[in-house]
Amino acid sequence: MANLRNSRVLVTGADGFIGSHLVEQLVAAGARVRALSQYNSFNDWGWLEQIGCLKEIEVVTGDVRDPQLCDELTREIEVVFHLAALIPIPYSYRAPGSFVDTNVSGTLNLCQSARRSGVKRFIQTSTSEVYGTAKYVPIDEEHPLQPQSPYSATKIASDCIALSFYYSFGFPVVIARPFNTYGPRQSARAVIPSVIIQAAGGKSTVSLGNLTATRDFTFVEDTCRGFLAIGELEGGEGEVFHVGSNHEIAIGDLVELIAELMGASIRVVCEQERLRPEKSEVQRLKCDNSKLRKAAAFVPQIPLREGLERTARWFSQPENLRRYKGDLYNV
Repeated sequence: MANLRNSRVLVTGADGFIGSHLVEQLVAAGARVRALSQYNSFNDWGWLEQIGCLKEIEVVTGDVRDPQLCDELTREIEVVFHLAALIPIPYSYRAPGSFVDTNVSGTLNLCQSARRSGVKRFIQTSTSEVYGTAKYVPIDEEHPLQPQSPYSATKIASDCIALSFYYSFGFPVVIARPFNTYGPRQSARAVIPSVIIQAAGGKSTVSLGNLTATRDFTFVEDTCRGFLAIGELEGGEGEVFHVGSNHEIAIGDLVELIAELMGASIRVVCEQERLRPEKSEVQRLKCDNSKLRKAAAFVPQIPLREGLERTARWFSQPENLRRYKGDLYNV
């Protein structure tokens, strides 16, 4: 691929946090977007309902677990950004079969359909969780994989399914592997929205899990810019590219920074139910993004402080805060 302008693009998981932001950037880049929103009886298109370019895209409701639907989705499509997935790690302990069905079987369905439709580039969305606790930092694309949760196991499997189509059939798969993404519209189960929502709701005591783990956080607009860079990359088929900031921060330090930016006094309480099983906890993640930087001259633009300020402003708006149930722990 060289340019997404006027390309016919499919985004699965378009109704979600990252997907809805990606749709906005693709439309701004001049792509013709078909967006998959998971079917529900409320006729609700998730976060797509909030974007300003909704009338400029084609929304299809359905589920990647349905092979026939995947055939319809990929018809006349040139580029696929596959984001549809089940992602809450705590929920993967309770319902691992659902994660296999959506993440593994869903990816297989979409790869088969996309191959039959002659798709020119298939961007498979991975996650830094596939690495488990870092064996060395910064983590490059050669780092060993370690499935420390059912969720990460299904993402490893779905990445491998996609790559097998490259090796077996020459299908043009590229793996985009983002580290922790944050920003407006993120689920309340994630640490940054969880802290902001509790603080914005007037709580002086914030409930969290592990405070010593470190993560590499990237603002959602930067993550999506990284995806577009991968989509327009010349070559790269069969390869993995990281999207991350190259900076890590401990969760405890992150909470202090959010409290400072919000002008809030926060006391943190560690809740047992928010802790992962000991061997499942990913203690350290720090990205090495040099491969994508060299291939596409891509580097994130939004520093953590600025991204957190923008995120806190969005979540603190009453109309947005009302959408979240700050008193409940959402797995």
